[in-house]
Amino acid sequence: MRETPVLIVGGGPVGLTASLLLSRLGIGNLLAERHPGTAVVPKARGINARTMEMYRQQGIEDDIRAAGLAVEKTGLIVWTESLAGREIERRVPGRFKPQNMAATPTRNALCAQDDFEPVLRRFAEAEPLGELRFNTELTSFEQGADGVTGMLVDRVTGAETAVRAQYLVACDGSQSRVRRQVGVQMIGRENVYDSVNILFNADLRPWIQDRPAALYFVEQPDLRGTFLTINAHDRWGFLIHSLSQYGFRPEDLTPERCIALIRQAAGVPDLEVTVRGVSAWVASAIVADQYGHGRVFLAGDAAHEMPPTGGFGMNTGVQDAQNLCWKLAAVLHGQAGPALLDTYHDERQPLGRLITETSLANSLSMGRTERVEGAKLARPEFLNEQGLIFGAQYQSAAVVPDGSAPVQVEDPITQYAPSARPGGRAPHVWLERGGERVSTVDLLGRGFVLLAGENGGAWRDAFDGLSLPGAAAYRLGTELTDPDGAWHAAYGVTPEGAVLVRPDGYVAWRSAGAHEAPARALGAAVAQVLAR
Repeated sequence: MRETPVLIVGGGPVGLTASLLLSRLGIGNLLAERHPGTAVVPKARGINARTMEMYRQQGIEDDIRAAGLAVEKTGLIVWTESLAGREIERRVPGRFKPQNMAATPTRNALCAQDDFEPVLRRFAEAEPLGELRFNTELTSFEQGADGVTGMLVDRVTGAETAVRAQYLVACDGSQSRVRRQVGVQMIGRENVYDSVNILFNADLRPWIQDRPAALYFVEQPDLRGTFLTINAHDRWGFLIHSLSQYGFRPEDLTPERCIALIRQAAGVPDLEVTVRGVSAWVASAIVADQYGHGRVFLAGDAAHEMPPTGGFGMNTGVQDAQNLCWKLAAVLHGQAGPALLDTYHDERQPLGRLITETSLANSLSMGRTERVEGAKLARPEFLNEQGLIFGAQYQSAAVVPDGSAPVQVEDPITQYAPSARPGGRAPHVWLERGGERVSTVDLLGRGFVLLAGENGGAWRDAFDGLSLPGAAAYRLGTELTDPDGAWHAAYGVTPEGAVLVRPDGYVAWRSAGAHEAPARALGAAVAQVLAR
């Protein structure tokens, strides 16, 4: 019997991220992936800035960028009748606007999934606490009061391995076998529209090099499609939208027919094209009613299936893993009570529903479910969902309210107002440490972090007395300096105040000023957050 603290089912971005995070949090884990290796087709491409913050904290941001496409090659969204024909409109995505980029020390990345997954795999396999088994399928499992037992089968040799884990994390995609077995109900709309992805080689540079974009939307009366930038040279995806609305069927899309459609969309009748793969799919907008079932947890597409418009699917999934893994680690290390794990559903499921509904609205705004004769552009704020990217406001037992009101914005989907109100992402502020510029975001991601004002030494002492493994404390004016004088206002505290940030970068507790008994106040807050 192979024993492991956590069994991860699925080795895509979500599963690989979960393995990496658990290992670095000191938790042994076994990942089983039924395919022989990482992705062989691009699939998802966009990694948003909040996700890149997480990978930056883990020290792998530069490797992801090196595997992906330079940012200057993806600065636009273009609508056109064909690549060689009349351009309808071009836009700079809202995510690239200066006021939005100022919210983070990093920025989004375009890295196709078949380039991205090998980076994650390399780092995950380098961790001695993580074991990755490809060509390995979980064929059955049962859970009891004290763990999960299952059977792993090597898909090459047929060898069986019995495994016992304290917890199981299902990252096995939209057709999740684990999800079906535990009887999860999915909420939302299924089979909203049909599409097909065509992976192909062609040199499109003559028609795109003066307008670098991640997406080129082609609007023709008898064809709606999008050129998906992969390497901005000779490797592309072509996504045909709403197949049935334009008289197409997946079985009609032979390589010859695909070449003809790509040439039509490019507006270049003699374009040299080599088709590498064709994949038909149907978009749904559904979310699991429960993310946790006893000792089994759902993450990524196993928990939520959303239209790709806006690029939230993979990002939401890996952020699920970030939320869940620190909680699993705290429980398995004996630092937290098991009730902490209930907050995974409480925090991520409502956000998953909101993101899925917004992705559906993005699709509907572009006419995905109907035949559209003229150009139909996406709503003006398409790809400007800063509120969804940075503005999550968790409400759960793992957050200690401070009585403050939420920061009000006109549109919480597209607008983000930085705030250290408990439950929100700890805002990015540039500080200095040892004479070097450092973001508050760079101080987070490995354990609990206390940030205290210049006169918050009592909070610092109280925090040190808690002896939280992997924790760190910083006080303005000592370990950190604030040359711009921005930290106190951004975090909503006086020089006597302090903020406690969770390992996932979200604020757990805040005291705007001094307290007569800081050790008692901070100790009570940590006890609540950790369900002790």
